Amino acid sequence: MALQIYNTLTGKKEEFVPLEPGRVKMYVCGITVYDLCHIGHARSAIVFDVICRFLADLGYQVSYVRNFTDIDDKILRRAGAEGVDYRTIAKRFIQAFHEDMDALGLLPPAMEPLATDHIPEMLEIVRRLVEKGVAYKAGTDVYFSVERFPGYGKLSGRDLEDMVAGARVEVDENKRNPMDFVLWKGSKPGEPTWESPWGPGRPGWHIECSAMAAKYLGAPFDIHGGGKDLVFPHHENEIAQAEAAFGTSFARYWVHNGFVNINNEKMSKSLGNFITIRDVLESVHPESLRLFVISKHYRSPVDFSDDTVGEAERGLERLYATVEAAQERSAKDGHADYPDDALKKQDVELYEKLESLPVLFYEAMNNDFNTAQAVGYIFALQRNLQRFLDKFGRKNLKGPSARLAARSADSLVKHCRVMGLLMLEPEAFFEGQRKLKLKTTGISEEELSDLIAQRHKARAEKNFAEADRIRKQLEEKRIQLEDSPEGTKWRVSLQPIIA
Repeated sequence: MALQIYNTLTGKKEEFVPLEPGRVKMYVCGITVYDLCHIGHARSAIVFDVICRFLADLGYQVSYVRNFTDIDDKILRRAGAEGVDYRTIAKRFIQAFHEDMDALGLLPPAMEPLATDHIPEMLEIVRRLVEKGVAYKAGTDVYFSVERFPGYGKLSGRDLEDMVAGARVEVDENKRNPMDFVLWKGSKPGEPTWESPWGPGRPGWHIECSAMAAKYLGAPFDIHGGGKDLVFPHHENEIAQAEAAFGTSFARYWVHNGFVNINNEKMSKSLGNFITIRDVLESVHPESLRLFVISKHYRSPVDFSDDTVGEAERGLERLYATVEAAQERSAKDGHADYPDDALKKQDVELYEKLESLPVLFYEAMNNDFNTAQAVGYIFALQRNLQRFLDKFGRKNLKGPSARLAARSADSLVKHCRVMGLLMLEPEAFFEGQRKLKLKTTGISEEELSDLIAQRHKARAEKNFAEADRIRKQLEEKRIQLEDSPEGTKWRVSLQPIIA
């Protein structure tokens, strides 16, 4: 099955055919750098990271560009409130963004251009639009005339007349049409400015991406991505100004990820349910957050809650635990060569899941990057592999059974890594989980070991009241004890993320 991508521009899935064989040019709108990133940013970043990884896995050379908006009203307001230069704010939050993306395990784009480094390219587009009569100067600003672009509304599916009739656009007497949008803003006292043929000022938001995408990828290019909230007006306006300026199509496939809700409510600062990436990663492994994101189709809304994140965390731990057990218990004979018939005889269902995973996985991913379905196939193999291991108790596997388990574990790792999962060795993952979880309780490893030892002593002395007191003390810190013949194990439950 050839790769099919849902194109917002046409409202349907289309076979993906890049302009240049073997190469994909992709531009994704980045953040405005005035604050820390939230989980909505995390979803978009993870979605396009997975798309980039999958395209590379298919053999494409991916030219991935993601910008920074480093001049904006919000940035200027924060700079003014702190009494610093706007570049100080931009630099601070670009660094914070990179720290967050590194923590999430994202591949870096080929280029991350800054808007303020591309003022000449923006001015050239504005000049073309003015010369063509598609833009006009009004007061100290330059506006794009939506009425002069017949295709306006084709991305969002909106009718211009209906938009004008229902416009809630701030009244501006200089505009010819309430839907006209600014390309160049005249300077205001105290603001950073750049010289232009229309007077000193700074660029409007929409012109940035058209200029940077065209410079680094050309026009047209293959994929333009971003969150669903950018369809209108940002991407609609990008199309209008770019196509009017260049006289050609801009991007061929428009890809948009869905929203993140918090406990079934829209995430927003006004509702007080705004959660930063850093808040989440205080107690959640980055791969757990990634699994949470990709367990839903990228175009669907996703509900972030303690329960849904906890479910993803438990699922990730099952994957790592099954892989670890299979690798350890098949270490001796796992790489020996046995015929498929010999493997199939060990467990028909596991063998069939192993053989079908590559086909089903790529069918799902080729169907508009359906990670939710692909993850389902991965867990089907994991469950069958775990059942197979359980049949042997704790014994090490030998011969064909070892080979079947090893191949199944290898397949899990291979397909998960296409989506950025199982990137660690299991031992390193569980060690990291243990430290991360214990850190959230406020109890050190030494203190925990001492309490467990005190409880053992109390039990040995038949002082069950004291043993129960220590257990309850730890449970209040979300530490659950599990007694077994091998000793006492402990586990930390997920720290509530949402207040």
